[in-house]
Amino acid sequence: MTTQPARLSRRDAVRVIAASASLPALAAEAAWPSAPAPKPYPISLAEWSLHRAIRGGELDPLDFPVVTRTTYGLGGCEYVNSFYKAKLHDGAHFKELAKRASGSGVKSLLIMIDGEGALGDPDAVERSMTIARHMLWAVRAKELGCHSIRVNAQSSGPRDEQAKLAADGLHGLAERCAPLGLNVIVENHGGHSSDGDWLSGVIKSVHLANCGTLPDFGNFRLEGDQWFDRYRGVELLMPFAKAVSAKSHDFDASGSETGTDYGRMMKIVRDSGYQGWVGIEYEGGGLSEKDGIIATRKLLERNGCVADAALPA
Repeated sequence: MTTQPARLSRRDAVRVIAASASLPALAAEAAWPSAPAPKPYPISLAEWSLHRAIRGGELDPLDFPVVTRTTYGLGGCEYVNSFYKAKLHDGAHFKELAKRASGSGVKSLLIMIDGEGALGDPDAVERSMTIARHMLWAVRAKELGCHSIRVNAQSSGPRDEQAKLAADGLHGLAERCAPLGLNVIVENHGGHSSDGDWLSGVIKSVHLANCGTLPDFGNFRLEGDQWFDRYRGVELLMPFAKAVSAKSHDFDASGSETGTDYGRMMKIVRDSGYQGWVGIEYEGGGLSEKDGIIATRKLLERNGCVADAALPA
């Protein structure tokens, strides 16, 4: 049976309207709380952004944390192992680096490890040796207070076999890093790792909480002129992300990066639920390293990120 709405006479309707006018108004904001604004992401600096200054002798790698704070107003730094390789076995050197970071109020976030072998080497003995070499850097990362070491999922052979080998090496390294409280994070960094489908599948195969990714906005070149779609790639890698690399090369007159839509990219980062740092990695040649880093910082600030301090005058 269909229930008909109650019928009101014109006089009753006027009485109801008049009575309702005397009721206190409901505050829409109280009844329907608005969602809090997204928390801005802190900005860090990848040491590779200053590789020309370091290699040219203009910047001592020990001063990288100091420059991160005093020149760029940033509160987090990401080291590159190649700038400290000669001092790997010098504990005093890393104590001094930690001291300078702490004294500058800068957090040491991660060490990027290159040149220590292929974690997916087809030879099981060499794979174990590669893990051991990476562990030397993991110990230094722990001493500095980093949360992660960044590694490469390098291998050789057929695509599917490389995935299995890389997953095996990453699993072994992540297991050894777990007691140190360190994450092992993989960057899309050439070869099959620049294929978002391949790398996300490898991380799923490892299936350890401390093995994740460092999605890089720009490293999706497969080979030659073939590229994996960078937006889809970052979207595939963000569920496992423990750091993010905002790669930049060139900027237009408005300050936007010419190869990457930062607004679109940062929306992918936000939508993933990520809550960590976003690192500047300027790799261009059109601007000086300093100007490129500052341009990237300003672009990130326009897209939901925040620096630790104002830029020095």
